Amino acid sequence: MAYQARITEAARAFHEKMFPGYESDFLRTDPEFIERFDNFAFDEVVRQVELDDTTRYLGWLATLLGCQGIDEYHAILPAALRNGVTPVQAKEVVYQAVAYLGIGRVFPFLKATNEILEAEGASLPLPEQATTAPERESRMTAGEQAQADIFGEGMRGYRDKGNPDYPWINEWLVGNCFGDWYTRGGLDLKQRELITFCFIVAQGGCDAQAKAHAAANISVGNSKELLIRVISSNLPFIGYPRTLNALSAIPL
Repeated sequence: MAYQARITEAARAFHEKMFPGYESDFLRTDPEFIERFDNFAFDEVVRQVELDDTTRYLGWLATLLGCQGIDEYHAILPAALRNGVTPVQAKEVVYQAVAYLGIGRVFPFLKATNEILEAEGASLPLPEQATTAPERESRMTAGEQAQADIFGEGMRGYRDKGNPDYPWINEWLVGNCFGDWYTRGGLDLKQRELITFCFIVAQGGCDAQAKAHAAANISVGNSKELLIRVISSNLPFIGYPRTLNALSAIPL
């Protein structure tokens, strides 16, 4: 007799909320695995970690981008759109990811997002969210203000404080990373810093940046407790080593 997965009622209910009417074929091929994964990820973790739906799903989407979980992203994005994440918010997560992951890793996610959004009835392109002009000075001015808003007034003039061997990197950080992306609509500054932290810790190997952006999250009003909850919520998608490294980056 085939093994029958013993899924808790809470896990079944959360799964149904994400994927109405869908039953995974893994229940047939891997029932023991699905029993333990679903009961942990969709009952125990969800029950322990209190988050509103939008924050939970934004964290998951950013984390899947960071860890390159494209197949799981295909499953989670439609669920996110059913549970509080708007098409604009979803697209803004992908756009901002380019500054932290590079287009080489984000390109498949941009394609997947467009396919899913259109399948869900969204008309592309979505409404414009840019608040800066394409010209350099508009982006630089707004980017410097965004840096100051996040990291403090000491960031004024950061564009001119780069290493003399490659001064353009600081300029690009101001005008491109912050001026092009952080200044857009769709997500507020607290949400943008939160997804940035998720991008960084999910990809691993960025300890200095993880600590800097953990502190930046607190600076813009995301509490230490919120960061802990979001990272805990993301654990099923990135595993224990990167979760523990992320938690160690959060200021005590």
